[in-house]
Amino acid sequence: MAGKNIIEVQSAEFQEVVLNSDVPVLVDFWAAWCGPCRALIPIFEQLAVQFEGKAKFVKVNVDECPDIAGTYRIMNIPTMLLFKDGEIAEKLIGLRPAAFISDLINKNL
Repeated sequence: MAGKNIIEVQSAEFQEVVLNSDVPVLVDFWAAWCGPCRALIPIFEQLAVQFEGKAKFVKVNVDECPDIAGTYRIMNIPTMLLFKDGEIAEKLIGLRPAAFISDLINKNL
């Protein structure tokens, strides 16, 4: 499911991969049954290539990691959280165009 520039994380590695990252991390909270989540996949993959080396791109399946989804109060999917220095810098709910997401990432580099 994830492209070569996208990391799928489980609860055990969330702290290390996301919160301890030295670059901004865009986390996509998604589920396989969610149509808008599937529509976001090519956009997320495009952005992961565009920002390779500058930001990380992570997917968290809310069905497999309900603890993480609960911690960040994910009520709708897709929801994307941009973490910078271990803190939430931006929150996007719903499907958004690549240019919009790209601008938010650039703002936080």
